Amino acid sequence: MAYTEIQEKKGRKYYYRAKSIKKGKKVLKKKIYLGVNLNKGEIIKKEKEADKRLNLLEASLSIEDVKFLDELKKNFSKEPKENFENRYESFCSLFTHNSTAIEGNTLTLSETNYLLFEGIAPSTRSLREINEVLNHKKAFDFILRYKGDITREFILELHKLVVMNTLREDLVSQIGKYRTVQVFIGNSIPPKPHEVPEKMTSLLKWYSKNKNKLHPLTVASYFHTEFEKIHPFVDGNGRTGRLIMNFILHKDQYPMINIPNSRKFKYYQVLENAHKSGNLIPFIKFLITILKKETLRF
Repeated sequence: MAYTEIQEKKGRKYYYRAKSIKKGKKVLKKKIYLGVNLNKGEIIKKEKEADKRLNLLEASLSIEDVKFLDELKKNFSKEPKENFENRYESFCSLFTHNSTAIEGNTLTLSETNYLLFEGIAPSTRSLREINEVLNHKKAFDFILRYKGDITREFILELHKLVVMNTLREDLVSQIGKYRTVQVFIGNSIPPKPHEVPEKMTSLLKWYSKNKNKLHPLTVASYFHTEFEKIHPFVDGNGRTGRLIMNFILHKDQYPMINIPNSRKFKYYQVLENAHKSGNLIPFIKFLITILKKETLRF
């Protein structure tokens, strides 16, 4: 049960929403800062927002979900090394095709595979689309060989790899940098440019605090939904975000997730729901559904 703590310092009242969590024989306390000198209405509003963060992430996976994911990880660890290269080529082609197709790229799966592993470029596609596909493989290979953790530098390098030689001339200066212009996504308006660095810093701090506390799928899902909500770049946010999500899963030895282009509208729906309600469960359920149907594990 969550409760509110009040700490008084120099005549000012600081409010915190707290929750005790039992881990083995230890009892840990998680706290979220609500504000200072709040009135009753502000306290109620802040408490509701904090409770979502305290409770939904902890309870985002059911017992059945955890059992499935544990079994998935166990079976994935037994994948034969002999077919690693074959699984790599198949997943790389599928993931690249679907992740770029979600953003409007028109190369077919067959064209993507021939381009990536045979060096044969389709004559009917634009240079930009061809570079988007080639870039995605470079970024994918980058996360496979990267031995560090998620940092600002890692994210910026990933973005650089994703969008190099694909942006308009007036946007080239934005490559590998947090955006300095306002962007729009459908009916929603992401944070203003000057707010992006601070929000990304907060997200990275959240990741550092929770990467070993929450289930990797919960961490990957939360990071992805928040990353897309911030929309830190002028272009390439979706592709970069899905690569980071898979990096988190790969780092924790879970198979990666290939979101099919055929399910992009459902993907958009659960993503938007997470943005508006703060409820991550539908997004996680969506990813688990994909994992249950996928036979290719990489």
